[in-house]
This record gives sequence, structure tokens and C-alpha cells, in this order.
Amino acid sequence: MTHETTAHDRYPDKLIRDVLSRVKTVAMVGASSNWNRPSYFVMKYLQTKRYRVIPVNPRDAGQEVLGEKVYASLAEIPDRFDMVDIFRNSEAAGAITDEAIALAPEKGISVIWMQLTVRNDEAAARAEAEGLTVIMNRCPKIEYGRLHGELGWSGMNSGVISSKRRRLAG
Repeated sequence: MTHETTAHDRYPDKLIRDVLSRVKTVAMVGASSNWNRPSYFVMKYLQTKRYRVIPVNPRDAGQEVLGEKVYASLAEIPDRFDMVDIFRNSEAAGAITDEAIALAPEKGISVIWMQLTVRNDEAAARAEAEGLTVIMNRCPKIEYGRLHGELGWSGMNSGVISSKRRRLAG
């Protein structure tokens, strides 16, 4: 199966919006039970936006984080999930992406999302060659908030809403 690759330095808002609207269940690799870790509050935020987030962390396997059972690997998750959110380093993202590619037909995975500072172009190319959508060096919590105008609540300029009149081309 061939799939058009994405230029991973910039993502159109439409692509991010489409991904966030079609995804319902996220497997979060590197999810932490520690309340002050970024993965914990990203998981909690996504849950408030009605996503189901399944934590994956071998250290905490069998325990619960935010009401969800923690699994040691993607393969151990019994349910289907749409997206793999990688909270690990760029090198580790390669093997996680390969596991997701192998499981994609069985589990329904259509998106690989690598968190802020995580980028693995070779893994992205392998996933896109199998028809998966790949987002790198972005956070779904931040992107959701930006696209829904929530970042303005904290004084951040999301670039989505403006009081300035847009100039027409030409």
C-alpha cells in the first residue's frame, strides 16, 4: 500500500483537525502514573475531551492510571485503538512505530503521533508507506487547545483567532 508522505516540518491545521476529529481511542506509550509528568496531564486533558486513553508503560503494567489499566506493550492491549501517542525519545520511537505498523490491521491503528521533541523520519517513512498518518514533534493536547481557541485562555497566541482583518490575495 502506498501513501502520500507528509512534510514533517509543518502540518496544515486541516490535517491536525482531521486527525483529532476522527481519533477516538489513543494508546499512550510512555504514560506515567506520576501526576506531575507531562504524559499524565496530557492523558487527563485528552480524557476531558472524550478521548479514551490507554496507558502503555512496562513499569506500571497491571496498575491503573486515571481509571485505565496500564499495559506493558501495544500488543497486550485487548481493545482496538486509532492512534499511538509516543512519549518516548526519538530513537525508541522507531521500534514503537514498527510495533504499531505490525498491529495496525488488527487493532485499527491509523495514526502515529510523536510528542514534542520526538522525531524519527525513518520510522515515519515506514509508517506512511503502510498508509498510516504520522505527526511528529507536536502534542495533541496543545494542538487540540490551539485549534479550539483554548490557548488564548492562558494568554498564548494560537494564530487561529484574530481581531485583525485578513488581507485578500491579489
